[in-house]
Amino acid sequence: MGNMLTDIGLGHYLIVSGILFTLGLVVVMTRRNAIGVLMGLEMLLNAAGINFVAFNRFSAPERLDGQIFVIFIIILAAAEAATALALVLNIFHRISSIHVDEARAMKG
Repeated sequence: MGNMLTDIGLGHYLIVSGILFTLGLVVVMTRRNAIGVLMGLEMLLNAAGINFVAFNRFSAPERLDGQIFVIFIIILAAAEAATALALVLNIFHRISSIHVDEARAMKG
């Protein structure tokens, strides 16, 4: 009987990442609330980060390429969250709602 950590393979990481990506996609597609959509986008980015680290660990563990990509994903997610939250606050101050459908009506 092997060590628990050595029994976890690439497939396990891909399953977790796939579930996280699917949940994020469902949240983005079904939420009308802008904050919920942003949370779904964060889940999508985290799923991609898990894939980068998992493939790096099992293909070239001596290199840090996957971890470097994840750092860029974290930076991108922070910038996206800050910009999107500023936009959501601006929309909320204008129409007193953060529902995506009501924000679309501001166009015309």
